[in-house]
Amino acid sequence: METKFAQSHLVHDDLETAVRETAESVRSSIEGRIDLVIAFAAGYSPREFDRCLVTMQELTGARTVLGCSCETVIGGEFELENETALSVWAASMPGSRITPMHLRFVRSGQESAIVGWPEETDGQWSEGDHMIVLGEPFGFPADVLLERFNEDWPGIKIIGGMASGAQAPGISRLLLNNETFVEGLVGIRISGVPIRTLVSQGCRPIGEPMVITKSERNIIEQLGGKCALDVVYELFQTLPTREQAMFQHGLHLGRVVNEYQESFAYGDFLIRNVVGIDKEARSIAIGDFVRPGQTVQFHIRDSQSASVELEQMLKKSVLEKAYRSALLFTCNGRGVNLFPEANHDSTMVQSSGKIPLAGFFAAGEIGPVGNRNFLHGFTASIVLFD
Repeated sequence: METKFAQSHLVHDDLETAVRETAESVRSSIEGRIDLVIAFAAGYSPREFDRCLVTMQELTGARTVLGCSCETVIGGEFELENETALSVWAASMPGSRITPMHLRFVRSGQESAIVGWPEETDGQWSEGDHMIVLGEPFGFPADVLLERFNEDWPGIKIIGGMASGAQAPGISRLLLNNETFVEGLVGIRISGVPIRTLVSQGCRPIGEPMVITKSERNIIEQLGGKCALDVVYELFQTLPTREQAMFQHGLHLGRVVNEYQESFAYGDFLIRNVVGIDKEARSIAIGDFVRPGQTVQFHIRDSQSASVELEQMLKKSVLEKAYRSALLFTCNGRGVNLFPEANHDSTMVQSSGKIPLAGFFAAGEIGPVGNRNFLHGFTASIVLFD
């Protein structure tokens, strides 16, 4: 049997109406059983979400339903910024194996753990398994989950995003089948389906790669044996005026993920913000822990760099094999906050042909760089279904 995908979105102030109409649309587009539905709701109250989204599984007949609240939904070629809207993606995937889960982070004294794992995940994870996840941003430490997988099951790819639009805990909502949650992470383990992932961090390198020669936690004291801040000032002087302005607006540092490569390009760096400088110590601080011996390179971000990188990655993916559908988890700092035109990322994902596409603007995007999973910012993390 053939794999089939569908997507529907509706801008509407009444969530009950939006749920009913989008459910009817995807149900009519897919003959037979729907295996997975993922829904994204923007602009609705938590009470509306709790009351209306729990009917999505019954209305679609889907085996598994995921969803979350957010500030902007993506539907087709549209990024519906500042709209009250619902976007729904559905798939019939014969031969797929889908295990739904709701994970929670719990503490007991000095101990902590992630609980809620289904029995099916107790055994060895297999190559080709993926996780698609949606998390609550205030209480669930996604980095703890990712670190566990990076150490225990290297190569298992996790992709998704953290719910957005809430300014405090208890407001974001997660959906799993016919239940809603205010905390934790909902997701699926999925296998038996050809899936590719793509993470576009939207930066380009400046200067040359360097080795950290002295550091402590997230503080870089020396690069190539020189005071880190002196290296920053020297690099600034070599840049053209336009890049100097970008440099001052936001400087980033890329850490090489695979040190065994001979050369480095787009996609080889994990990008982190430079979050502070210490003029007295001549050091810089970044938003990640580092250690001596790691290779790094400074990066800058602008709309042109972000557009070029995403375009190159998508073209490379199409050359490997055309994708038939996609899920897009893009940062709430992208959209018209970064690009001069609306619908940038969604239109680019559709550039090789119109496909069922859904997603949302996240408060943190999850996706693999190299062979490891990370929590990102200002990133477009994409699931491609062949």
